[in-house]
Amino acid sequence: MTLQQLKYVITVADSSSMSEAAKTLFISQPSLSNAIKDLEGELGISLFNRNNKGIVLSTEGKEFLGYARQVVEQMGLLEEKYLGMKPAKQKFSVSTQHYAFAVDAFVELIKEYGLEEYEFTLRETKTYEIIEDVKQLRSEIGILYLNEFNEKVICKLLKESNLVFKELFTAKPHIFIWSGNPLAKQKSVSLEELRDYPCLSFEQGENNSFYFSEEILSTLVHKKAIKVSDRATLFNLLVGLNGFTISSGIISEELNGKHIIAIPLDVEEVMRIGIITHKSVTISRLGEIYLEALKRHTISLL
Repeated sequence: MTLQQLKYVITVADSSSMSEAAKTLFISQPSLSNAIKDLEGELGISLFNRNNKGIVLSTEGKEFLGYARQVVEQMGLLEEKYLGMKPAKQKFSVSTQHYAFAVDAFVELIKEYGLEEYEFTLRETKTYEIIEDVKQLRSEIGILYLNEFNEKVICKLLKESNLVFKELFTAKPHIFIWSGNPLAKQKSVSLEELRDYPCLSFEQGENNSFYFSEEILSTLVHKKAIKVSDRATLFNLLVGLNGFTISSGIISEELNGKHIIAIPLDVEEVMRIGIITHKSVTISRLGEIYLEALKRHTISLL
C-alpha cells in the first residue's frame, strides 16, 4: 500500500467517477483502475461498487476512506513542517440544519485557518441528507437536534449508519419573527397566540417525515403553513407575511440583522442540539478547530 494509492482512492471517492478522477490526477483511466485493483487485491476487499449512478464506495471502502484521509492529511503536515513543501489544499465539509451559529463558526474557521488554497463546503440541507452526507463521508461533521419525539427514530438511523451523536447544548424552543410583528414586544408567546399567523418551516423533500422535521412540535396542525428551502427566503417571509418559525432561539445579528428576533415559546420541550460524526473516522485538525469555534459561538449566544 502506498501513499499514492491512498490519494487515488480519495480522488475517486470525491469524483464518483473513474474517468473524472483520472483527469484530476493527470493519469490514464486504465492506470488508475489498475492501481485501485492492485490495492483491493492487497487488502482483500472491494473498495468501490458500480451502479447506474456511477462508482460508489462499498461498506468496507467507506471505512477505509476515513483512515486514508487521515493518513494523507498527516503526511501533508509532515511534509509542510519538515520538508518545507507547499501546504496541500485544505479540504473540509460540514452539513447542517439551518443554524446561524454553524455559519458563524464556519466563517471563523476560514478567516483564521484558511490557507492560500482551500476547498471548504457548508451544506445547509435536509435532515436525512445531513445523515447521508456524514455516512457517505461527504461531510466530516453534521449538525442537527434531538428531542423526545424524534430521538428513537433518528438514533436508530444513526446507529444503522455507523454514526454517533454528541450533544453541544440544550435549548428551549423559541419563535423567530420580525421586529414589526404584533407579537414582538411580548416576553413569551403561546401556541394559541400563533394560531392566525403563517407558520414557516423547511421542506424535507422525498424523506419528508415528522421525525425529520427541522422544527420542533412538527405534528402540530397550522391554519397557514408555508414550506421553504433556504434560510434567506424564510426570513424574507417572516417580514413580508408576519410569519413565524420555531427554532432554538439562537440567532446572529451579524449575519441576520436586528430585524429578526427570538421570543420564548410557552411549551415544555427541550432541543438537544449536537454534532454527528462517523464512528470509524477520527476528527481532523480542521474538524477540531471548527468544533471549538462552534462551542465559542453557542456559549456566547445562549
